[in-house]
Amino acid sequence: MVPWRATEEGFVTPDVLAWYGRFAQGRPGAIVVEATGIRDVPSGPLLRVGHDRFVPGLRELVETVRERSGGHTKLFIQLIDFLRIRRRPTKERFLRQFLSITDAHRESVGAQDEATVRAALLAMTDASLAEVLSPREREALTHGDRERVTDLHLPHVAELPAVLPPLFSDAAARAQAAGFDGVELHYAHAYTMASFLSRRNTREDGYGGALEQRVRLPLEVYDAVRERVGPDYAVGCRFLSHEIIDGGSDVTDASYFARRFAEAGMDFLSLSRGGKFEDALAPKEGWSAYPYTGPSGYECMPTVFSDTKGPFGRNVEASGKIRRSVRDAGFETPVVVAGGIASFAQAEAVLEAGHADVVGAARQSIADPDWFAKVLEGQGSQVRRCKFTNYCEALDQKHKQVTCQLWDRKELDAPDVMLSHDGRRRLVAPARSS
Repeated sequence: MVPWRATEEGFVTPDVLAWYGRFAQGRPGAIVVEATGIRDVPSGPLLRVGHDRFVPGLRELVETVRERSGGHTKLFIQLIDFLRIRRRPTKERFLRQFLSITDAHRESVGAQDEATVRAALLAMTDASLAEVLSPREREALTHGDRERVTDLHLPHVAELPAVLPPLFSDAAARAQAAGFDGVELHYAHAYTMASFLSRRNTREDGYGGALEQRVRLPLEVYDAVRERVGPDYAVGCRFLSHEIIDGGSDVTDASYFARRFAEAGMDFLSLSRGGKFEDALAPKEGWSAYPYTGPSGYECMPTVFSDTKGPFGRNVEASGKIRRSVRDAGFETPVVVAGGIASFAQAEAVLEAGHADVVGAARQSIADPDWFAKVLEGQGSQVRRCKFTNYCEALDQKHKQVTCQLWDRKELDAPDVMLSHDGRRRLVAPARSS
């Protein structure tokens, strides 16, 4: 989970080291470092690995986790690419500056002069304007303009199949040089590679439409990475068991992708769920759309304020189906499941039932970075269990440093406590009491 602790240029900071070092103290089997950008472009306080200059900081991160876990915890890094999304504009700015005037707009207002057309559109009520604008234009007005992998009229989108394999392979090589035990290729949620896998991908250049065409680029990316890092370096991917959007991919698609990934030689398959832009709520003006606000986002990070299913383990059943599909095809590739798993009994039941081979937990690990060690020591009653209010996710949505409501206001005046930029929250969970 992205904790917003990197510099604006994407470098590792002392806050990043403290964040992952604190998790390492709990001695989990593995930590997957947050989504890390593979391009050498500005992307805010998100970790980046798109240039060799980021390697020293990432190497320090690896060394910190090694030291703080006593060499116990394996460390992976998640590699991500994303397309451009603009902030939601004001109505006036959109109509005066961003909207490209078409014949349809001219016909709707009965004028040809562009300035006159824009003025007429601006004078319309919201309801009337909605009838004039195309669905894509309405989305750009209410959510901010968002690029799609199907925008083949944009040269940089059309050439993604040629551009992405070397970008990912270069990033993986840097991760290997920094000392990470492996990489996780991010093929999930609202990002570029997930969009190639989606049923909504209708590209007509051999990289969209049918299942075998949608999986083509993800496999080419993997092949490029594998060739670069060698056969003995761990490479897996994270993808969706179900997109949870109209016209999106489901468990049948995911099972096919899983079999193809296993056949290609991936070392693990990590399953998530939902988290898409397509059903995200409209942001406030000046804010970007957030892919965890709609129904698909809820399925990704369900809360205690839930339906009859509750917030626990909503991805487990789908994971089990996908794992069985992989096993039936003759592959033993480990399957990782995550999503609302917060106790030893729950995790153990998932494994015993054969729904997954590895259990991942993000929000529970933030709530109590020591829960792994406590369970191993037979002190499960002392685990500080996540309340699933998504306090942490709300901070992420606002691009604020992520903390947990269970510990972020404790001992704020204690010596050496690292505080958030506003000085009101602690950035690292309290030390485990003896």
